Amino acid sequence: MSLAAETRRAAESHPFLVAALRAGVVNYTAAARFLEGEGDVQGETDAIATALRRYAEELPDYERESRDVRVRMESGIGSVESGAADALLSVGGTAFGPTDGDRTAIVATGAVDATALGDTLRRLSLADISPHAAAVDAESMIVVVDRLEGANAVRAVESALENVRQRT
Repeated sequence: MSLAAETRRAAESHPFLVAALRAGVVNYTAAARFLEGEGDVQGETDAIATALRRYAEELPDYERESRDVRVRMESGIGSVESGAADALLSVGGTAFGPTDGDRTAIVATGAVDATALGDTLRRLSLADISPHAAAVDAESMIVVVDRLEGANAVRAVESALENVRQRT
């Protein structure tokens, strides 16, 4: 495998690096050292940096879009029987719905998809909010968080959906 191909493969195993390459915010030498340090690529730092630079030129630009969605919060969410008619979402045999529970559901309806959910989960992580469950379907996305994190979670979800990565 050529150094260029090896470098591409290594970069693709680190999605954050590909995103940074697409956004044009990479210090190529530092990225090359990172890939060397991870043991992903063997070669001279300058050659790896050049391969990264060339790879970045071939990638589509990192573009974002605002999604047309409505975000609301439902408090008092807890575990309900799987298959219950009022369940908001079910993940791996655990269902969540209205129960006077200690969790909050953030519900977004409209132009949502897996990309929007991924960006939302990253934004929640940056806000140090750990969802208990999350799901998306054709026109709705639901994230279940602790009740006390509800207001901050709504802000994080709204912010994420105002700036979703465009699919390439």
